[in-house]
Amino acid sequence: MTPRLAGRVAFITGAARGQGRAHAVRMADEGADIIAVDIAGELPPCVPYEPATREDLDETVRLVEKSGRRILASVADTRDLEALRAVVDAGVAELGRLDIIVANAGVAAPQPWNEITAADFRDVLDINTTGTWNTVMAGAQHIVDGGRGGSIVLISSAAGVKMQPFMIHYTASKHAVTGMARAFAAELGRHGIRVNSVHPGPVNTDMGTGEMVNAVMRTMETNPQLAHMLTPFLNTWIAEPEDIADTVCWLASDESKLITAEAIAVDQGSTKY
Repeated sequence: MTPRLAGRVAFITGAARGQGRAHAVRMADEGADIIAVDIAGELPPCVPYEPATREDLDETVRLVEKSGRRILASVADTRDLEALRAVVDAGVAELGRLDIIVANAGVAAPQPWNEITAADFRDVLDINTTGTWNTVMAGAQHIVDGGRGGSIVLISSAAGVKMQPFMIHYTASKHAVTGMARAFAAELGRHGIRVNSVHPGPVNTDMGTGEMVNAVMRTMETNPQLAHMLTPFLNTWIAEPEDIADTVCWLASDESKLITAEAIAVDQGSTKY
């Protein structure tokens, strides 16, 4: 059976670990070559978990190559549009095309409303919202020029459908991503390019490292009645990155060829009440 993404090329941000790595490996298993970027370095002060490293990105390269596909991996900050454009331009020059964009890179910062500083708010919006826009802008013209159509997937969050307590900046940024997907879908549809947003609930990734758990618990203590706003319907409380990659890969494939401007929750039902 021919792999679902045979011959295609995907540009994926935040690919060093977690969901980004899962997307890259899954798409490679389905026949795609990968252009991967990650900041692989220091994150803003409000982010309490450990950042990805160059070694993490190297491991993504190893796993993609293990599947027999090609990958071009670069360290780049999604806040830097020109850096992203340079990476994508070089990747398309070498791999020959671009068909898929997965804007996955993002940060989360648990903080009560009155502890968020102007710098914290700006940093989260710059990465999660402007960085997502930069990702699309760096690659979409290549898909248009290819004349074959394509798929763009913006990774939002359950917070982009409902909200995430104690993360006003994160919630605002992810709602913006939801609207951005619909707006891009409207304008890019004439080129056969579909644009959708994916909304995971809790996922078992390195966002849980460092001081993240302590930060979450501390914020919940400021208003305990909000602690269970994202309770799932299913028995699975936390998804694995590969679970999200299943949906993202489906959106990248022809199996979803008539799906666009949709906000697809992969959250065990937690945003439905």
